[in-house]
Amino acid sequence: MTASAPWTAFPACDLRNCWARERGPGVAAPKDVSVRIGLDVGKEDHFADVPGDDGERLFSRAVANDQADLEALLDQAARHGTPGLVIDQPGSIAQLAMAVAASKATPVAYVPGLVMRRAADLYPGEAKTGRRDAYVIADTGRTRRRQVHWLDAGSDEQLAELRVLNGHDLDLAADQNRLASRLRDMLTATGPALERAVGPRLHQAGIRDLLAAYPTMTALRAAGRDQIEHAIKTRPPRIAAKASTAVMAALAAQDLTLPAEAATGRVIADLAGELSRVTARRDALAAQIEDAFLAHPFGEPLASMPGIGPRTGTRILAEISDGAAFADSGKLAAYAGLAPVSRQSGKSLDSESRSRRGNHRLTNAMLLAASASLRDPASKASYDRKRADGKRHNAALTCLARRRCDVIPALLRTGQPYQPQRPGTTGDNPPLAA
Repeated sequence: MTASAPWTAFPACDLRNCWARERGPGVAAPKDVSVRIGLDVGKEDHFADVPGDDGERLFSRAVANDQADLEALLDQAARHGTPGLVIDQPGSIAQLAMAVAASKATPVAYVPGLVMRRAADLYPGEAKTGRRDAYVIADTGRTRRRQVHWLDAGSDEQLAELRVLNGHDLDLAADQNRLASRLRDMLTATGPALERAVGPRLHQAGIRDLLAAYPTMTALRAAGRDQIEHAIKTRPPRIAAKASTAVMAALAAQDLTLPAEAATGRVIADLAGELSRVTARRDALAAQIEDAFLAHPFGEPLASMPGIGPRTGTRILAEISDGAAFADSGKLAAYAGLAPVSRQSGKSLDSESRSRRGNHRLTNAMLLAASASLRDPASKASYDRKRADGKRHNAALTCLARRRCDVIPALLRTGQPYQPQRPGTTGDNPPLAA
C-alpha cells in the first residue's frame, strides 16, 4: 500500500474550521468563493458555465478533459474573483478535474443528482444539453450555497485507495446480485421446487458446486442422494445432509421435464461457476479492504463502534472523509438521508418519514451498520425503546442510524475509540459525542 503524507490530527477542533486548516494556507474557504464554475462533466469533454456572484454570466465554454485545458479554465475564472468548482458527478470522469482543482487550491462543491434534477425543473426549457446542465449546476451552487456539499479534494493517498477499493467492491456486489437473480430465474425454469430448495442457499459454496456439476432435475435424479451430498459436503460439510434432503424432496415433488431443460442446464452450470468466481474475487478483495481500512488513521476509531466493519467503515470514510465538511451532526444526517422529514397537509396528513434525498451509498452503509449493531446491548436497548414507542422496524433502525451521526464526527475529530455507554447516559451515544 502506498504510504500517505503525515496525518495531522485536530483534537477538539471546530468542524467548521477544520476544512480550511487541513488544506493549509492559500486554500479558499467555501464562504470566500465569489465565482462558481459549473462543470457538466463528460468522458472526453466537459462544459463549463461561470456566473459571477451577482448571477451575471462571465463566460461559458467547452473544456477538454485534460490537465492543460482544465488548468486554463481555473485560471480564467480566477481573473474574475475567488473560484470554486461545482460538479454533479464526483465519479471517475471527474477525478482529473478534482485533482486539478486541488493543485490550484480551488474548493470543490458537489450537487447531488436528485437536487440537480429538481433544480433543473425550475429553469426555462426542457432540453438536456451540457450547456444547460452546466448553467443549472453553477446557478444552483450560487443560489443554494448552503445546501451544496463541499468535497474533500485533498491528497490523502490512503483515503483515495479506500475509495477505489470500495468502488470495486460495490461493482462486485452488484455482479453477485445480478448473477444470483439470473441463476434463480433459470432454476425456476427447470423446476420451481428446486429453486425453492436451493435458491436461498446460493451464498453457500457447496450449493454452487452442486449446480455446476448437476444443473438440472434430470441430472440430479441420475446422480442420486449420495452424489448430491458428496458434491455439497466439500464446502461446507455441516449443511450437506439438510440441503440434500431438501433437494430430494424437490425432485419428488416434480416428475415432469420442462422444455429446453438441457439448454437451461448449460446456462445454470455457467452461471453457478461465474457466481463462484465473483464471490471468490470479492472475498479476496475483502482482505485488502480490511488491511487498508485499519491502516488509515480513522479506521480503528470507526471499527471500535458496534456494527461497523471494514466494508461499511470504508464506505462511510469514502463518502464523508474526516467529517470536517459538516458543520454539525444535523448536516451529516441530512447528507446521509437520515434526517426526519415532516409531511403535513391540513388535518389529512401529519407524519414524519425518512428523507429520500442524500447520499444513498452513505445511507445504505449507515443502515447496514445500525442493523449489525443490534447485537450490542446499548444499541439494542435504543432500538427497543423506539419499537416500544410504536415505530416499525425500519423507522427504529433509521433512528438508531441517525443517532450515530452524533457519534461518528466525534470519533473522527478526536481519534479516540468508541466508548460504551456509561451509567447516567442514555441511548448509544458515548460521552465524547456530547
